[in-house]
Amino acid sequence: MMDILYRSTRNDKIAVKASQAILKGLAEDGGLFVPNEIPSLDKTLNELSAMNYREVAYEIMKLFFTDFTEEELKNCIEHAYDSKFDNSEIAPTIGDMSPYFLELFHGSTIAFKDMALSILPYLMITSAKKNQATNEIVILTATSGDTGKAALAGFADVEGTKIIVFYPKSGVSMIQEKQMVTQVGANTHVIGIEGNFDDAQTGVKNIFSDKEFEQLMNQNGFQFSSANSINIGRLIPQVVYYVYSYVQLLKRNEIKEGEQINFVVPTGNFGNILAGYYAKKMGLPIAKLICASNDNKVLYDFFETGVYDRNREFVLTTSPSMDILISSNLERLIYRIAGNSSEKNAKLMSDLSKVGRYEITDEMKNELADFYGNYASEEETAEAIASLYHKTGYVMDTHTAVAYSVYEKYKAETADQTKTVIVSTASPYKFTRSVMDAIDTAYDTMTEFELVDELEKLSKVAVPQAIEEIRTARVIHQTTCDKSEMKDAVKAFLKL
Repeated sequence: MMDILYRSTRNDKIAVKASQAILKGLAEDGGLFVPNEIPSLDKTLNELSAMNYREVAYEIMKLFFTDFTEEELKNCIEHAYDSKFDNSEIAPTIGDMSPYFLELFHGSTIAFKDMALSILPYLMITSAKKNQATNEIVILTATSGDTGKAALAGFADVEGTKIIVFYPKSGVSMIQEKQMVTQVGANTHVIGIEGNFDDAQTGVKNIFSDKEFEQLMNQNGFQFSSANSINIGRLIPQVVYYVYSYVQLLKRNEIKEGEQINFVVPTGNFGNILAGYYAKKMGLPIAKLICASNDNKVLYDFFETGVYDRNREFVLTTSPSMDILISSNLERLIYRIAGNSSEKNAKLMSDLSKVGRYEITDEMKNELADFYGNYASEEETAEAIASLYHKTGYVMDTHTAVAYSVYEKYKAETADQTKTVIVSTASPYKFTRSVMDAIDTAYDTMTEFELVDELEKLSKVAVPQAIEEIRTARVIHQTTCDKSEMKDAVKAFLKL
């Protein structure tokens, strides 16, 4: 099997091995690492359907992370997908008819970010050893709510690492914030910024590309890496659950081998749906990838017009993990539909940076046939939660509700009867107030944890351990800063 190399989306002369791409996080020119080819599945879908989640994970990741030995990769997988997950299937696909729900919230922080951030610390430490890295790795991450906690939980007290998480102080749910600011671990640091997620993400990217700062870090025995989905070590593990969901339906005789299905993905940063696209390019029989946006509908507008324009009002919604106007992972798709041209991609990303917009060619638009985009308003999101609950008793969170609402629009628009999986990215317990208000406004007077107990009665699903832990947890992290002070905050934590 040939080695897969990873090239920068902005300069394809840069080519590194998987372990080097994982360690770096972001390419030196600010580009994202992409595989020089997307490998094909080398097991049949029937063969994969006989495997558990860990076994499927190995079969997918070995094709991408070709410089890892079998022992190294299996060790990472075994440590990642263990009793931290409260369901033996790790990522169960539930329901006995379409649409099915792929539940990605059974990990330790009850959101889909656990699926990749449970394994990233092990991939990173293994990568450091493989490349004789002697510097301490400083994970620098911006979060719109879920990545932060999942990264903190994954890297807490991992030897040879420190982790700094920036989040928008007024842009996450109370539960999301409490999960982050109560995180234990001597190597963890959480900072709320006065600004939105895009400000946090831009600040982190600017720090990564600051050569002077990189030199200062190196002199003091540190090097940056990222736990955001810009890190290829985050993206590839997400490919696994698309394959696993398909083969679970195959195993249950819900579908036949080779039958095409749709996936509906609520997304802001485009990483989750991009992983589905990679799965399709590997040979997984996916018909449509349905991209669901909230009121920050920059991706919907892009799929409609071919114009990506972040020059618009930023809306705070009840699905905060999708409150994003700069979808970083879309760059990987743009690079691919530009014919793997780093030159064309770099020009578009320069336009985005300078004027806040870019427009793709008609030829590139034709390459987007795998996708359908739409969005759900706040009212439609609440309506979706209430209607599904009253119809079936199933309670979904706000992000999943965005996907459900968009799927209803897709069906009405296309009359497509293809069996469909809705990607459920978070537990409703993570957004209890928005979920309970959607079901009945009478809950409005209750405290956050009274709502948690009420949700348990309604949903007949036990309160997850992640929520029980923060009821009485002590707030440890109270640092805040302006978006212009992020570099100074990093320096202060690292004592530079």
